[in-house]
Amino acid sequence: MSKTIAGPEIERLIQLLSKLPGLGPRSARRAALHLVKRREQILRPLGDAMAEAAEKVRVCSNCGNIDTRDPCTICRDPARDQTTVIVVEDVSDLWALERAKALNAAYHVLGGVLSPLEGVGPDDLTIRRLVERVAEGSIGELVIAVNATVEGQTTAHYIIDQLADFDVSVTRLAHGVPVGGELDYLDEGTLSAAMRSRTKI
Repeated sequence: MSKTIAGPEIERLIQLLSKLPGLGPRSARRAALHLVKRREQILRPLGDAMAEAAEKVRVCSNCGNIDTRDPCTICRDPARDQTTVIVVEDVSDLWALERAKALNAAYHVLGGVLSPLEGVGPDDLTIRRLVERVAEGSIGELVIAVNATVEGQTTAHYIIDQLADFDVSVTRLAHGVPVGGELDYLDEGTLSAAMRSRTKI
C-alpha cells in the first residue's frame, strides 16, 4: 500500500507529471522534486510559460499545426513551396520532418489515422479539409508521410481514393533500409519494402 509522503499540491504535481510521455511515477517524483528545489529558476518560469501556452496556443484552421497564430507560421511563410503539401498523422511528425529539413513545403496534419477498432473514422480526422485544400487548385503534389502501419496505409489509400477526381500528384515516403542500417538486423517487412522501392544508381 503506497503512502502519501508530501502535501496535496506536490502530490498533484507528481500525478500530472506522470501523465507526460516517457515519465512514469518514479520519474515524475524525481522531476517534481527537481522543480520544487529550483522553484525560482525553473518552476515559476515553467508555470508562467505553461499558462501562456494554454492561453495562446491554437490549432491552425488551414493545416492543423499548432501555433500561437492562425494561420500558423508555416502556412504564412512565403519562402515555402505552398504547392507541395506533406500529409502527416500528428504535429510530432511535422516537427520531426522539420528537424530533418528534408523538404521546404507546406503541411497537413490529419490528427491521427483511420482505425475502425478504436472508433476513428474519416469524420474524426481532417481529411475533408485536405480535400478542400486540393479542390482550391493550388496544390500540385501531396506527399503522404504517414507511418508504415496497417492503419497508416489504410488512411493513405482512403485519401488517395478521395482525391481520385483531382489533378494532383500523390507520392509517399520511401520505405526500406535506414541510413546506417545493417541488412542482417532488419525485419523481413522492411527488407521487402526496400527491395520493392529500389532505385537506379
